[in-house]
Amino acid sequence: MLKKLLLLAALASWAGYCYSESIAPYFGTTPNAAAGGNTWTMDNVLPNGVPGVDINLIIYSYTPQKITADDMIVHIQNENASGTGYIFRESDDWSGAPGGTEIRKVVPVVPSNRSLWGNGSIQVEGTGTVEDAFVFYNYKVDPCYNPQFDPNCPGYQLPEIPQIEIPVVDIEIYDATQDEYVNLSNEETVLLEENEEVLEELDEEEEEEAEKKKRAYRLAALEASNAALLFAETARIDQMNQIAQQAVDRLYVPKTINGGVYNDALVMQDKQLPTNPRGLRNGFAQQLLHEKMVEMQYK
Repeated sequence: MLKKLLLLAALASWAGYCYSESIAPYFGTTPNAAAGGNTWTMDNVLPNGVPGVDINLIIYSYTPQKITADDMIVHIQNENASGTGYIFRESDDWSGAPGGTEIRKVVPVVPSNRSLWGNGSIQVEGTGTVEDAFVFYNYKVDPCYNPQFDPNCPGYQLPEIPQIEIPVVDIEIYDATQDEYVNLSNEETVLLEENEEVLEELDEEEEEEAEKKKRAYRLAALEASNAALLFAETARIDQMNQIAQQAVDRLYVPKTINGGVYNDALVMQDKQLPTNPRGLRNGFAQQLLHEKMVEMQYK
């Protein structure tokens, strides 16, 4: 089931790559944060050096080990890096429930920048332990979090060029077309006009190409947002199905049917069966008939 949840995450991530633009937002999923124990540092889990990382949801699973009568609460949590308390905390109350049953959950969160997410941990409150823990973070990367990443990012500003004082030199520019001693042919005049038209068309094509890239970025961002919402809704439905299945398991799986060994009730009164007179007579009659038929062959 955990592989199925990761596959859903991968499908949602793939939707963000439909536009293979360098500035298009894309999704990713971290490796198991709890692979090294019940505490972890987010710098070792999330991509480093990428400012536009937003966390969308958390996928986790584990198996509690406890005695049914003991109280036990398990917290999957992340500290608030910009303040006190926790930016994320999901609690599972196992008090009065038997241990040994694996739990799997997908918890969508309001997308927030990774700078707000502090160290993560699995905290056990009460009596019991947690085994086979898996914690994955699904995140989105927006390269245009810094508009200066690419000239096609919204809000991109041209770098300021330091102004250098250039001495003004009075130079007379020679224009051959205005020289009364130079006579251009009709073909040369037409060629000059065509060159000017080509330069104007090139400027228009560059503007159209820049506008096309901006439209592609906006469409990619919208696609990424819709994919995240769809994935969160699918995960919520899957979680509800798991809760319903666990309720059914508690009602029916532990039940046993009263029974045991059913012995054979047939008892033989006599160890030896009596001779059947009717059968004996019938066998004797058949023997006589057989002998009579054999004698008929020789008459």
